[in-house]
Amino acid sequence: METLGFDFSAGRLIAGVDEVGRGPLIGNVVAAAVILNPANPVAGLTDSKKLSEKKREQLFPLIQERALAWSIAWASPQEIDELNILHATMLAMQRAVSQLSVVPQFALIDGNRCPPGLPCPAEAIVKGDLKEPAISAASILAKVYRDREMAELDLRYPDYGFARHKGYPTALHMERLRLLGPLPEHRRSFRPVAELLL
Repeated sequence: METLGFDFSAGRLIAGVDEVGRGPLIGNVVAAAVILNPANPVAGLTDSKKLSEKKREQLFPLIQERALAWSIAWASPQEIDELNILHATMLAMQRAVSQLSVVPQFALIDGNRCPPGLPCPAEAIVKGDLKEPAISAASILAKVYRDREMAELDLRYPDYGFARHKGYPTALHMERLRLLGPLPEHRRSFRPVAELLL
């Protein structure tokens, strides 16, 4: 099978890469990289947003068990504020690929640009999480990991409703943010947070 002129049938090590958390007002932007094992496939892979939370939680350990290699990395709110969200996202993706226990020979990146500093050639694929199983697997790992971070934040700050809105700028989050003020984990460069700090 050939995709984007790259020969998968040659047994090359292909890493799929995706990120979660560009839009929220709080927490890390999380990226994952996955090298799937063609001899031990994972059924049901697709864009994490199209799966129920229960299904994502079921697939999370299966991907980790069956993949040849996987990695989860992130950029912190402080790095997001310092670099901007785009560059912080690229940094998280680069970290995820670089931390794989196996160096991939090629990386497929969800989106329209590749992060700099990768240890291998790469190609960006728009809506790649719907088209490439390795990217789908990465999107699931990143989504579950970040949702768990939001659940932990919800336990620490129960009045903000993080378990419900996952940090996105929903009406509930904005109401609590105005009422209770930003937390250390909020992204200060994002306008709704920045306006409350004036």
